[in-house]
Amino acid sequence: MSVENLQKTSDDRAVFAEEDLGYHKALKPRQIQMIAIGGAIGTGLFLGAGGRLAMAGPALVFVYALCGFFAFLVLRALGELIMYRPSSGSFVSYAREFYGEKMAFAVGWMYWLNWAMTSVADVTAVALYMNFFKQYVPWLAGIDQWVFALSALIIVLAMNLLSVKVFGELEFWFSLIKVLALATFLVVGVYFVIFGTPIEGHTVGFSLITQNGGFFPNGILPAFVIIQGVVFAYASIELIGTTAGETEDPRKVMPRAIRTVVIRLLVFYVGSVLLLSLLLPYSAYKAGESPFVTFFGAIGIEGADVIMNLVVLTAVLSSLNAGLYSTGRILHSMAISGSAPAALAKMNKAGVPYGGIAVTAVVTVIGVILNAIVPAAAFEIALNLSALGIICAWGVIILCQLKLWQLSRRGQLTRPDFRMFGAPYTGILTLIFLFSVLVLMAFDYPAGTWTIASILIIAPALVIGWYLLRDRIQQIANEHNQSDVPSKRGLL
Repeated sequence: MSVENLQKTSDDRAVFAEEDLGYHKALKPRQIQMIAIGGAIGTGLFLGAGGRLAMAGPALVFVYALCGFFAFLVLRALGELIMYRPSSGSFVSYAREFYGEKMAFAVGWMYWLNWAMTSVADVTAVALYMNFFKQYVPWLAGIDQWVFALSALIIVLAMNLLSVKVFGELEFWFSLIKVLALATFLVVGVYFVIFGTPIEGHTVGFSLITQNGGFFPNGILPAFVIIQGVVFAYASIELIGTTAGETEDPRKVMPRAIRTVVIRLLVFYVGSVLLLSLLLPYSAYKAGESPFVTFFGAIGIEGADVIMNLVVLTAVLSSLNAGLYSTGRILHSMAISGSAPAALAKMNKAGVPYGGIAVTAVVTVIGVILNAIVPAAAFEIALNLSALGIICAWGVIILCQLKLWQLSRRGQLTRPDFRMFGAPYTGILTLIFLFSVLVLMAFDYPAGTWTIASILIIAPALVIGWYLLRDRIQQIANEHNQSDVPSKRGLL
């Protein structure tokens, strides 16, 4: 790379460093490691897998493996971008650098939509899990579902606003509980498959699959249709990119965290779903109930289903915690560039961007309202809308990595040593996969079809929002230009 290009890259990074001003480098390596693991274990597995097993049968194992492979490719692409330039703005910041403000504006708000809707799904899941305890705690029976949802939001919001140190510690223990619970299930499940369950005459093993229609009992189409729901299950693996701006020595910590994720994805997701298929017929599982709770309740181990329900409740609170954290940082990055209202850039003394967190919390109240109006459908409505946001975010991560690869080929930038393997072909393949998921969603009537149709509302809303904020974005870009610091923040 020429001296001129090196200087330009250095100057550009100085501009983008503004996004990380005010943050405290308080996240420790053990917390990053656990966030990387726990980020891939959430509501989609603990709650969503039950309904999807009932719909597609054991074929869900292959769907999780397929989506897990592409989730790992997205994570590797993000890892290369993090090593190139760590930023709390994550892929929104990279979109701004490589493609300009329009791209950053669109993906930032789509990602916010993802987490806002995920938060709605999470508070709904909390309410559903609390409904389970009504059979054991009589006084809970008189409490409406929406009350549980609102209580969860208030508690997690309060914790998130304290400091990043509190977030990191809370997420560490949430993730540790999830990992230990799944590890325990895997050990117990393997034991039962080998030696049988305590219930006399209870059949386990591959015969459960072969005697109940095989891996595709309802045909191949249901397996394809549920892909968007499984993509949602892997959502939040990209959260590790947002933590980079508040991590000590991210270039040392991040590669180690990312490398280990793929093994854990295979073990926890594919392994868990395979075991569930070997322990009970797929028809035993149902939507709205954790498959782990279903299994432990079916084998009659007293109290095991209650313990597992507490664990999955922890997993949902973890996801809600991560959603508020992530959107606060993303909206802060956007506010700095003008793509979001200036108030969302404000921080408290602890370095927490409370404005963005509060906005997400306010929207999550919609989830509380949905739980009061349509409690049975609230989870699926939120899940489908969030899928659009996560597909958009993953697509932009890949596009940014491809741009980094392209610029490095021209000698304008230097790729870090930690790279997306197989680039650019693995990136192109991932983009094709993500587009295919959108097509499949359109055929999932009515929820998926209406979700794709919602683009007709979301797209104009983004266009209107862009034109409303365009002058402010241009003004901020001009201020940077006048400060004698070259910037790539062109309005494309």
